[in-house]
Amino acid sequence: MSEVGVRRGTTNLLSGVNWSVELDERWVILGANGAGKTTLLRLAAAELHPSTGEVHVLGERLGRVDVFELRPRIGFCSAALLARVPGTERVLDVVVSAGYAVLGRWREDYDSLDTGRATELCKALGIAHLTDRLFGTLSEGERKRALIARALMTDPELLLLDEPAAGLDLGGREDLVSRLSELARDPDAPATILVTHHVEEIPPGFTHLLLLSDGGVVAQGLLDDVLTSENLSTAFGQDLELDRLGDRYFARRATSD
Repeated sequence: MSEVGVRRGTTNLLSGVNWSVELDERWVILGANGAGKTTLLRLAAAELHPSTGEVHVLGERLGRVDVFELRPRIGFCSAALLARVPGTERVLDVVVSAGYAVLGRWREDYDSLDTGRATELCKALGIAHLTDRLFGTLSEGERKRALIARALMTDPELLLLDEPAAGLDLGGREDLVSRLSELARDPDAPATILVTHHVEEIPPGFTHLLLLSDGGVVAQGLLDDVLTSENLSTAFGQDLELDRLGDRYFARRATSD
């Protein structure tokens, strides 16, 4: 992205964003509500065009490429997609139908390779025992893992995860963080971008961080360099303290002695 801005009416959702992601990198986008995180992810998903600047996704410039040919190369998991999945759909069908870019089985034909890949992805995400269950009977965490499996079904070159741990309880969050950590450390996994509000949700194995505030970049680069108390305080507009325990991060409001 080069000098990218997104404007809606009189509001700048993004302004002057310069950012690039290499194919072997695992990025976290972190910021408060309204910082521009989801807008940035929608640009990366070729769901949105910039008002100003240039966006290249997988080597193709938005505005000069057929996005319907580009989007199958991108795996996207979001709350908006979660709301659209029929509750009566079998879990395995939710995953395998990504091959046709549809939600819900209709008249598509899937061979044993398709169903085999879907089953292996469900196994990797810890939901192999749920493949015959109806999607609507799953817990929130199980649904999120099913949609991540779906996002990986087409062997994408880019994986986008929009707040995958939102709404999960502590156990569900920790299970998801652990599985995303395994994915991040897999050298065969696609370039991955994860959006979150919380440093506690950053999976070990993610390599880079983009901090946003009010539609602009506060800092970006290697995770260990960028994730500091000072940068967090700037991004969230209050005095914050960052702690690290092993390969996990924790933040809290600073207290005076």
